[in-house]
Amino acid sequence: MTQVTFRSCHSRAPCLRPEIVSKQRKKADAMNTQRETDRPAPHRVLILGAGYAGMAAAIQLAARVRRQQDVLVTLVNAQDRFTERLRLHMAATGQQLGELSIPELLDGTGAEFVRGWVTAVDADARTVRIDDDRVLHYDTLVYGLGSVADTSALPGVEEYAYTLNGPQEAEAVAHRLAGLGSGTVVVGGSGLTGVESAAEIAERHPELDVVLLGRDEPGALMNPKAGAYVRSALDRLGVRVRSGCDVVKVLPDSVELAGGESIAAGLVLWTSGTRVSPLAAAAGLEVDERGRVVTDTTLRSTSHPEVYAVGDAAAVRQGYGVMHGTCQGGMPTGVHAAVSVLRTLRGKRPKPFRFGYYHTPVSLGRKDAVVQFTRPDDSPRRMYLTGRMAARYKETVTASPWPTYGRMKKMPASGAFWPRGGRFTRIRAAR
Repeated sequence: MTQVTFRSCHSRAPCLRPEIVSKQRKKADAMNTQRETDRPAPHRVLILGAGYAGMAAAIQLAARVRRQQDVLVTLVNAQDRFTERLRLHMAATGQQLGELSIPELLDGTGAEFVRGWVTAVDADARTVRIDDDRVLHYDTLVYGLGSVADTSALPGVEEYAYTLNGPQEAEAVAHRLAGLGSGTVVVGGSGLTGVESAAEIAERHPELDVVLLGRDEPGALMNPKAGAYVRSALDRLGVRVRSGCDVVKVLPDSVELAGGESIAAGLVLWTSGTRVSPLAAAAGLEVDERGRVVTDTTLRSTSHPEVYAVGDAAAVRQGYGVMHGTCQGGMPTGVHAAVSVLRTLRGKRPKPFRFGYYHTPVSLGRKDAVVQFTRPDDSPRRMYLTGRMAARYKETVTASPWPTYGRMKKMPASGAFWPRGGRFTRIRAAR
């Protein structure tokens, strides 16, 4: 297009008449509009769930395409506050969680945030329904809706037990505990969440009797010395541990065990087992027996290549087996999925995802903890930490995700540091 120089009419150079200027402006506007029209629509990447994995995917992807107009990133979550799931056992005793705003963190990245509940996914139409009255379209979907406590496994759990699925549920537990005054609290499940919850309640509410029920001993997956420390710490806090027992029913004021024994309870906190959203299965995605999306080595759905799955929602296979849901494994899946999406869009082949575990930190109240260091397959090493040093270590781990997102926002590559696991994670080709 010819460049037009506008000069004052007092110059010796001749002026353009107003009608000519108007015509040329209209022509330029028309050409700009044509360029806008000819530009292909941006590739729409929709991320469902702002847990540890989904948040990592959103920040990583948005930071890498910030100045590009060919990719549109949208994050959907039921709340606009990020939930520190690693602190929910603390919130259950009345301790305040941080006000971590997702929209504020995304500010400046160009990513859009949509608050609402995902009620349906149509994998064939490539649409997601939000709150039953809004439909979002996508070209690529990152599915990270996570998991919640499995309250459907036993009669009465759904109706009478409390859970730690989110801040509201944790606040409900805190309110109930504050009103008990005395009596017994039963924690169902002797895994990490059950141990941390029982210890926290016993420390903050010494007036209550806390009973921890489970099939396995607390700390059973640690090395013998670390596991023994967990059990001795619970004993010091006054927690009564009942191992090798099965809960068969939860009643309004008690739990019933196999064999007919009943334990009176003013509150039952259920931490045994998890389940994922049924939306993936309902959408026709290939899922495993637990409803998790089955992925290939790049975290892409094996049935729908335009869908990636991250965190607890994904069945991610490594050389040692399928990963289990943790923050330490969830965030790397989010980062890797984001990079895989971008590599695919740029015509490059995504790289295989590999992750090796390295620790299992367990808090035992505010001043005590155990940190079990592990091999990449999550089996325990001989090395472990206990006491105040372990408590500081655990707090550092718990507090690290949010600052990590902030660093990734400025330097996306900073999110790519995690142990790949060497020979433990390498998947050997079938002969």
